Amino acid sequence: MGISDLIAGFIQAELEATDGVLELQRSDLAQRFNCVPSQINYVMSTRFSPERGYIVESRRGGNGYIRITRVRMDRQTLLMHVINSVGDTLDLPSARAIVSNLAESGAISAEAARCLLAGIGDRALQTLPVAYRGALRADIVKQILIQLV
Repeated sequence: MGISDLIAGFIQAELEATDGVLELQRSDLAQRFNCVPSQINYVMSTRFSPERGYIVESRRGGNGYIRITRVRMDRQTLLMHVINSVGDTLDLPSARAIVSNLAESGAISAEAARCLLAGIGDRALQTLPVAYRGALRADIVKQILIQLV
């Protein structure tokens, strides 16, 4: 288990204990796990993003903090939030994370997730130049999610 997994696990446990809202000092967390503050930033951006159902507020400086809030919303609101947060392009790892989180939260079925991932994968888009795959992937994800709303 890597340091990122340990940090994320600790934050998850604390979030559950605090009913979904947690305020942390970046430096305290880095000291606790004997890592650099940028490692904390990495965990925040990869494990606690809006696509994963979290709002992260951050203030830097001497009294800086990180406030993490688990967002609880109904299926339709969640799907609309994801649709609106997908930009003009979407890389495959981000698309996988979004689809996986939607399936884990129950917003889409496991079957819909598998079909969506099959349709946006590099194998399905292989006839398209690499430079255009992200734009098409974003359009496909948004259109399918719109149909599921």
